[in-house]
Amino acid sequence: MISINNISKTYNKGTVQALKDISLNVNEGEIVGLIGPDGAGKSTLFRILTTLLLPDTGQASVSNFDVVTQFKEIRKHVGYMPGKFSLYLDLTVEENLNFFATVFNTSIQSNYHLIKDIYQQLEPFKNRKAGKLSGGMKQKLALCCALIHKPLALFLDEPTTGVDVVSRKEFWTMLKNLQKQGLTILVSTPYMDEASLCDQVAFMQNGTILSKNKPQQFIEQYTQNLYGVNGADAYKTLLKLRAHPLTASCFAFGNNIHITLKEDSTVSDIESQFLDDESFTIQKITPTLEDCFIQLLNTNEWKPS
Repeated sequence: MISINNISKTYNKGTVQALKDISLNVNEGEIVGLIGPDGAGKSTLFRILTTLLLPDTGQASVSNFDVVTQFKEIRKHVGYMPGKFSLYLDLTVEENLNFFATVFNTSIQSNYHLIKDIYQQLEPFKNRKAGKLSGGMKQKLALCCALIHKPLALFLDEPTTGVDVVSRKEFWTMLKNLQKQGLTILVSTPYMDEASLCDQVAFMQNGTILSKNKPQQFIEQYTQNLYGVNGADAYKTLLKLRAHPLTASCFAFGNNIHITLKEDSTVSDIESQFLDDESFTIQKITPTLEDCFIQLLNTNEWKPS
C-alpha cells in the first residue's frame, strides 16, 4: 500500500538534512509505527507521503500512485492527521465534518459506517465549536474528518500527544477497529505502549530508519541481560551506577533504573557496592521497546533494515 524507496529531503538550501535515503514498505491492512525523537524526520516523511512536500531524491507511492506525478489521486485516497490540531476552531463539530465531506464530494451519510463508533461519542457536542472541545474530543473529530471520504491509507502524526491516558486508549481501540475494516495506517508516536500495539515498528533517528521489525521480535533480539534497580534515592543510585566500572549502560525509567552489565560481571558485584542501602534491589527483567531503541542507538549490534 505504501512504498518508499531512497527518499531524501533537505531544508535551508541543503544545509539541514531531514531525511537520508529512507526506504520503507507498508503492506495493506497493517498498522506501522514510526518511533523516534523530535527532529528524527517523521513529520517530513508524512508530508511527503501526503503530497505536501516534494522529496529531493527517491521515489514514493501510496496505493501505486506516485507522490510527485499523481499527487491529485493520492489526495483522494488518503486521510491525514498532522501533529497540530488543524480543523476550523470557529466551526462546530458538525460543520467541520460537513465541510470536509463536501470537499471530497461525499456526505456524512455516505460513509457514516466508517465513523459511527467515533462520532457517537462526539454527537452530544455536535453544536459545540471545535475550539471549545477537550484534547481527546478534538482528536476524535480530526479522525472523523480524515475518514469521511473513505481513504485507503491513514497517516497519523503523533495523534495522541498531550491527550489523557483514557482518551489514548480509546483512540487506539478505534484504530484497531478501523484496521479490521481493511484500512492501512502509518502512525508516529512517542509512547512505547502505543508502539507495542503496531504490527511493525520502524525506529528513526537523524533522518534514517535504523531498523524495522515486529515489536515482539525487537524484544526477543535484545542481546544483553537487563536488570531493574530500585534504591532509596533514585537519582543518587543512578549516578552511582553510571560511575560503577562494571556498568555497561544505565538509564532512568520513571522511579526505576534499567542497567546492563559488562561481560563477566555479576549481579553480586553490583550489590556489594550498595550494602549501605537497605532498600536496594536488583533483578533481571524483560526489556521494553524503549530499552530496544536505546540499545539500537548505542551499540553496533543492530543493523539498519
